Amino acid sequence: MGAVVLLVVAGSAVAWSIAASRGGVDDLLPNLEQATPGELSGRTGGTPTAPRFYLGFESAAANTGTGPLIVHGRRPNVGQEHMDLRQQIMRNDGSNRSVPLRARLRYVQSPDHSHWHVLGFMRYELHSATGSRLMRDRKTGFCLGDRYRFASAFPGRPPAPQYGERCGRGAPRLLTMREGISIGWGDNYSPHLEGQEFEITSLAPGRYVLVHRVNLDSDFVESNYTDNVASMAFDLSWPRGRKQPPRIDVAARCPRTATCP
Repeated sequence: MGAVVLLVVAGSAVAWSIAASRGGVDDLLPNLEQATPGELSGRTGGTPTAPRFYLGFESAAANTGTGPLIVHGRRPNVGQEHMDLRQQIMRNDGSNRSVPLRARLRYVQSPDHSHWHVLGFMRYELHSATGSRLMRDRKTGFCLGDRYRFASAFPGRPPAPQYGERCGRGAPRLLTMREGISIGWGDNYSPHLEGQEFEITSLAPGRYVLVHRVNLDSDFVESNYTDNVASMAFDLSWPRGRKQPPRIDVAARCPRTATCP
């Protein structure tokens, strides 16, 4: 592929807000901050006479709030395919409360890995330069965990990951599951992993916009929903013809917006 893009998760000014007080007790809410798409990677499939080209990308979201994102899944028996989810919200007096979510947990088996995924946690779209949606991902969900540190220092961040990467790996018969992202930690997925790509074989030369959204339906309770989207503009060309991999040149990275010049 043409350009190589490295994901840089930089610190940013975050306006922390606290939910309305309930009898003098406040919620300590997470804030899911979507990172701009990063680490573009090309993959060729098909046959030599009919090649197919795929653009992979890394995705990431960090918790920059005052409380952890914690979700609990539960199902009554193994006959129910999905686990119902509830979000556990910590409070400043040491207590917590629980709210039901529309999102669910499902055990996903794939060549990459097999474990329990939170469905719909993050979604990806490919837009034209004018903003029309051309493609949407087939992502199977996210195993939430503390996979990288956000910035060099962050208030309230635990020194070590509190949520691992296994997510019930190899245990499809579980009846309960707990996943989350701690304060000051982030979760990321590498290019091509479980739907982290778009097929671009038929795309015409031109500019396109890759859009990433976390908590698209505002299902998870947060302190701020304005930073749940980020995008990247790139130029696609076929300098060696349609039987050879295209050239990709990143034009701009645009945090907190689905439109990118």
